[in-house]
Amino acid sequence: LFMLQKDLEEVKIFLEKSTRKRVRDALTGEKSKIETEIRNKMQQKSQKKPELLDNEKPAAMVAPITTGYTVKISNYGWDQSDKFVKIYITLTGVQQVPTENVQVHFTERSFDLLVKNLNGKNYSMIVSYLLKPISVEGSSKKVKTDTVIILCKKKVENTRWDYLTQVEKDCKEKEKPAYDAETDPSEGLMNVLKKIYEDGDDDMKRTINKAWVESREKQVKGEPEF
Repeated sequence: LFMLQKDLEEVKIFLEKSTRKRVRDALTGEKSKIETEIRNKMQQKSQKKPELLDNEKPAAMVAPITTGYTVKISNYGWDQSDKFVKIYITLTGVQQVPTENVQVHFTERSFDLLVKNLNGKNYSMIVSYLLKPISVEGSSKKVKTDTVIILCKKKVENTRWDYLTQVEKDCKEKEKPAYDAETDPSEGLMNVLKKIYEDGDDDMKRTINKAWVESREKQVKGEPEF
């Protein structure tokens, strides 16, 4: 969590220095992803506290819906229509949990799914930096037998998505393996900055270099991250 907070601070510094739309879009996507990861980790920490009070509650009261440990969902399928991008997640017995236990949060370029207390476990899936913007209001979820369907409403209809995320597109086109943000949270940010630096002109390189130096000086001085 500490490393994610440091990455977020650096992204904010680069955003303050950047004036070009393409660069700001890339950094904004990375910022959104890091913020989602921080929010998810803090949520997991806070979920542990109510469990300590279970023994103090009357037997007649309903147990908290957030129990067990959280499993990260990595397997899914997707397709699209003229209006929607549809993500299919297989979870055996998901139709049996209460409707409020299946939660999805959308932003214009991301979504995160949380299924609470399914067979004693929680299931989480975070997809950030979607290939194209979606309509938050028009997006939704459906729960079918053993399946959750995420319906991302295309902001611009009748456009084809060749990939689900921008990261997947970049990795495929550059023929490079996707970085594992869970193994090294800093690697994703470094890849984004490296690509911007390599593709940028002299002014952009000077801007990145200046922001990088200022970020390092701030860390040396021990200034707070937030």
